[in-house]
Amino acid sequence: MIRHDVLVVGGGLAGLRAAIGLASTWDVAVVSKVHPVRSHSVAAQGGINAALGNAPEARDDSPGKHAFDTVKGSDFLADQAAVLRMCELAPETVAEMDRFGAPFSRFPDGSIAQRPFGGAGFPRTCYAADRTGHILLQTLYEQLVKRRITVYDECALVRLAVRDGQCHGLVVYDLKRGCFEAMASRFCVLATGGYGRIYRNSTNALINTGSGIGVALLAGVAVKDLEFVQFHPTTQFGTNILITEGARGEGGYLLNRLGQRFMDRYAAKMMELAPRDIVARAIQTEIDQGRGFEGGYVQLDLRHLGREKIRQRLPGIRQICIDFGGMDPVEEPIPVQPSQHYSMGGIATDARGRTEVPNLYAAGECACVSVHGANRLGGNSLLETIVFGRLVADAINARRAEPSVEISPAVLKEELWALTRKVEGLLASPDGVAYWQIADKLKAVLTEKVGIFRNEADLADAVEQIRRLREQYRNIRLRTPPGPFQSEVLHVLELESLLSLGEITAQGALARRESRGSHYRIDYPDRDDAHWLRHTIARLEGPEPRLFSGDVDTSLYEPEQRVY
Repeated sequence: MIRHDVLVVGGGLAGLRAAIGLASTWDVAVVSKVHPVRSHSVAAQGGINAALGNAPEARDDSPGKHAFDTVKGSDFLADQAAVLRMCELAPETVAEMDRFGAPFSRFPDGSIAQRPFGGAGFPRTCYAADRTGHILLQTLYEQLVKRRITVYDECALVRLAVRDGQCHGLVVYDLKRGCFEAMASRFCVLATGGYGRIYRNSTNALINTGSGIGVALLAGVAVKDLEFVQFHPTTQFGTNILITEGARGEGGYLLNRLGQRFMDRYAAKMMELAPRDIVARAIQTEIDQGRGFEGGYVQLDLRHLGREKIRQRLPGIRQICIDFGGMDPVEEPIPVQPSQHYSMGGIATDARGRTEVPNLYAAGECACVSVHGANRLGGNSLLETIVFGRLVADAINARRAEPSVEISPAVLKEELWALTRKVEGLLASPDGVAYWQIADKLKAVLTEKVGIFRNEADLADAVEQIRRLREQYRNIRLRTPPGPFQSEVLHVLELESLLSLGEITAQGALARRESRGSHYRIDYPDRDDAHWLRHTIARLEGPEPRLFSGDVDTSLYEPEQRVY
């Protein structure tokens, strides 16, 4: 049995920053489904927000103004003290990454360059061309190597060993060896990313199956606000590869089939730089009302920016268009469509990343602090990962003097034995359903019924269909036994939690009879603060999800009409 003081699950930005902050105090290890530099943080393109005031038009920016923009962007569902803390730490977070060696793009005076992003009152998005996530991830990985932190890569989390309100460690599936492994630890940190792959059309990597959220839920931990799913307005038509908001921040136009810059009908003041939920709905409305192009897309036009600006500021986007779209944005507009992109909901935590299990923490997209509420502003996700990775490390370091938690190897062995028996049972059911048949149906249901526009009939049908899929899961089969790089067993085990996450997403959307941020009910088109200014908390009671309500922190700003 493997033992460490702290196990950090996830090799993206949140996990790496947590591990780096813990390394001088604890024996810490990182457990990751892929090598850390292949984590999904690498896909973030546009930038990281901080009120530095480097742009001439941003001299009056401040963390308080950043916080207000974030709260307004969240449609006032974000917890405001947590938002302010994140925004206050943003400048020093960017400064730290600069000291670590991140090669940010620069203004002529040498200061870190900042570009406009949607929903922001000032240009405050710091960037490294259009590869910001890639740059920051490589930078933190270098720091991980410098500190000689142990990494168990190609090890996928499949269970948490929680007993009597205490987490004793976790069980992983070691893909390289094709077997289960128990890992004991005094503290566990989940930084496993989002659950975008429960949708058919997503910008998310194939590894984004919500595994950390799912195992926490199965272990009895509460999750929060899963009905709030962000659809990015601009993904490449046909592939769903992300086309960064930075393309619009640099001055790109959205055009419909009639050649119109249609955003003046939806957000006349901010146009293409309205928050993502508004732009995504605008694009989908243009398509649904027949003003999109055949197949279902609009165009993102960068041609007026000129070859040199595109080459310098958006080189990655140009290469994506050439390699995967067979076109050059210097010469023709990019076909784009909305696709699932981000999970505002996740494991319920406080502002220090603590869950209701005292020695279990979570940070990044798998956690819900909540600093994004009903809609995340672009540029705040990279910020959230690094800030709350740091705050989790600080919270655990503050517990150094506490008596050591008694970890029970017996609890871990029981989890290991239960998984072994489960797999043996799946192998003994040759006539069962293949996992992909259920997974594909789950994706179809969520895509078609729980998308950008929602209504009661579709949502009720989605809940019922997902419940039937959960029944089918009882008869699932495993075709081949575990072995080196045999991933079917992992897909089968992850599907169990994905079904629960999918059902809670649909249930929460059905229950929330209002429109707020990314959650848009065509049968309840208005925001209803009197009844729905509250978080949706969910947990499993037996096999069934149950929904509860949680208070929203509105201590700084009173909710107001959200217009752009």
